Formats: sequence, structure tokens, C-alpha cells
Amino acid sequence: MKANNRTPDKVPESRNPPKALIVDDNSMLRETTRIFLESNFPRLRVLEAQDGKEAIQQTNNHEPDLILMDIGLPGENGLRLTRKIKNLYPQITIIIFTNYDLSEYRKAAFECGADFFFSKSSLQKNKLVKAVEFILAGKEVKSRYR
Repeated sequence: MKANNRTPDKVPESRNPPKALIVDDNSMLRETTRIFLESNFPRLRVLEAQDGKEAIQQTNNHEPDLILMDIGLPGENGLRLTRKIKNLYPQITIIIFTNYDLSEYRKAAFECGADFFFSKSSLQKNKLVKAVEFILAGKEVKSRYR
């Protein structure tokens, strides 16, 4: 009888790793966020886009599971981009990740289809980790952060 090389506690990994897309015009913030996500979620493939055009290209090419979207982008703003992406890919979870922590932006973000809204300035990293864990677990997104 052949020995099984897998240990009983090991869960087989999916062939397609989960993907996240960071959409922000600030390259340093994209890099910092990418490093943070990769260190907390080693299987997560993290993509980047600096503007709306690149975000649409990355989304069409890779269909990420999760998008972290800034509002203030060159060209098309993140709210319009969120609406556009959600119309094409309603299964993608979008987290608005912005410096504009005002109630009117929060309301507009959810009206455009965002699933979560986090302020860059007041974000507690553990909340982002919990949200990403929740999303990657494949659970239905019902935001408690609205």
C-alpha cells in the first residue's frame, strides 16, 4: 500500500489563488497595502492599478475577488468606477479605501455598490484583515461598517 504524502490536517490548496486589486494613484500607498495584504494572506495574488483605465483593464483580465478602491483618482473617480465594475462584475467585493471620510461619500459609495467603506486615516488594520478574511472565505457580504 502506498503512503499518502499529505498530512491529515493539511487542506488542499485551490488551483486558482484569490486575487485582490488595489486601485490608488499613490504608488507608495499601493506598495504598502500590497505588502500588508501579502504578509497577512500569503496565497493572495495582489494586483495594482493607478487609475480607472488601468483598473478596468486589470479587472477584465484577472477578475479579482476583491478591489480596494480609492475615491480620488485621475480621470474617472472611484465612485463611478465602482458602479461600472459592479454592473459588469457584481460578484466582486469592493472596499472603498479613501481619505474622504465624510458621510456623503460613505452614502454615495454604498449607492454605487461598494460593499465596505474604510477611511485610510482611521483604519485599524485588524478591521481590514477581518474584512478580507470574511470576503475570501466566500461568505455573503453584509457590511457592518456602513
